Amino acid sequence: MAAATIGSASPKLAWIGKAPSVPYFMTETGDSWTPVGHNDSITWPGLSGLLGMKDAASADAYLAMLARNGINCIRLMLEHAETPEGHFENPVGVFVPQMVELWDRLFAMCQRHGIHVLLTPFDTFWSRINWNDHPYNTRNGGPLDSPSRLLICGDTRKAIKQRLTFASERWGGTGTIFAWDLWNEIHPAQAEENIEGFSSFIHDLSHELRELETRLYGHAHLQTVSLFGPEIWRQPKLDLAEPIFRHPDLDFATIHIYPEGAVDDPTGTVAPAVDMGKIVADSILQIHDERPILDTEHGPHRFKDRHISPPERFDDEHFRHMQWAHLAAGGAGGGMRWPNRHPHLLTPGMHGAQLALAKFLPLIEWTRFRRKSISEHIGLSNPAVRAVSCADEQQALLWLVRTDSLGKSGALKTRAAPLPVTVTVPGLMPGVYQLTAWDTREGQPLAAWLSHVQEGPLSFGLELATDLAVAVHRRN
Repeated sequence: MAAATIGSASPKLAWIGKAPSVPYFMTETGDSWTPVGHNDSITWPGLSGLLGMKDAASADAYLAMLARNGINCIRLMLEHAETPEGHFENPVGVFVPQMVELWDRLFAMCQRHGIHVLLTPFDTFWSRINWNDHPYNTRNGGPLDSPSRLLICGDTRKAIKQRLTFASERWGGTGTIFAWDLWNEIHPAQAEENIEGFSSFIHDLSHELRELETRLYGHAHLQTVSLFGPEIWRQPKLDLAEPIFRHPDLDFATIHIYPEGAVDDPTGTVAPAVDMGKIVADSILQIHDERPILDTEHGPHRFKDRHISPPERFDDEHFRHMQWAHLAAGGAGGGMRWPNRHPHLLTPGMHGAQLALAKFLPLIEWTRFRRKSISEHIGLSNPAVRAVSCADEQQALLWLVRTDSLGKSGALKTRAAPLPVTVTVPGLMPGVYQLTAWDTREGQPLAAWLSHVQEGPLSFGLELATDLAVAVHRRN
């Protein structure tokens, strides 16, 4: 199938790279770039109009709405195997023309609306669940007798590389691809309960794709591999941290944050966010260089396990708290929610929260922010306040939240009397600092002021009604 020229009426998007010496991203033109987005799918309501081109205009309008809400990145699976119509190949090695046309249109739309794509080639969850129908199954003419050998079957490896090659040759030149998630939720069960081959599997795919793109485009897209995060804690004897956080071929680290308890089955909007901050901070400690870390899947598993959508007001606040905890702990962006709702879409309130975060981002100079997670070192005069924070010597980012005003719904009481609190931030060098307190709900500054640091920590006071973020930046 010949490669298509897509998006010819739209300028190419700038390629995204890693900022030098800091754990964040930048464009090829040197501008800071922070991913704001979520998981989406060609089979979910927002984009499903592209299937069979039944209503492509609705998909375009959906992407336009995302762009208006500050969203610059969505994570997509090239194949969503929940239903056969989501298969990208059939039979193996033959790329379904209707699907290729769908992706031609989708990438052109994303390019026009300025939305990058974090692209992963396979939906490993539904491929396993619906293995009997998958084109890679030997019973359907494929190379693989069982998904338990996905990572170690040589013929399957060739097919995986062929898919990545096809996608890169056809769509890689537009700049629309932010990065490759080379493998979604790599798992010992895909290698006969063994992880010894993880590193070589990643290297093989990474090396071949990087070599191809460098030859075609002069440089390669960023690469990562995702992990179902709880496996790190469930299987401590397996060194899962090494290939995920430190593999030398990968450019940034990603995990999916689904721990049991407050995150998986939230009854309040504060505890899950505090846990999110801890998990991001712990992940940063696993990284021994300055590669970025981001969550590329989270969301209450209550929906998957019980088919229960949380009340919208509760879920909006839960989402907002989770994204600010992710950012403030040192993650790149606000993390990427898996909708886990019915209909399977983020709510308008969640998109509003994404816009509020996107508006905040210019307050930090990300391409110079060599942050460390410092949540445990923030001083708070009131024990009813929790802080998630990261900082270097010249900048700091804090997210502050109350723990004493949760209502019966589990959400914070918006009419609670403001709580006075004094905050101290250690480790900043002497100088004059610009501080901005940010309303995370409305997406606008609450207050801005200057503060001098001579010796000791930065100290400031404020009143906290629910939650807020604070950007701290040293003035030249």
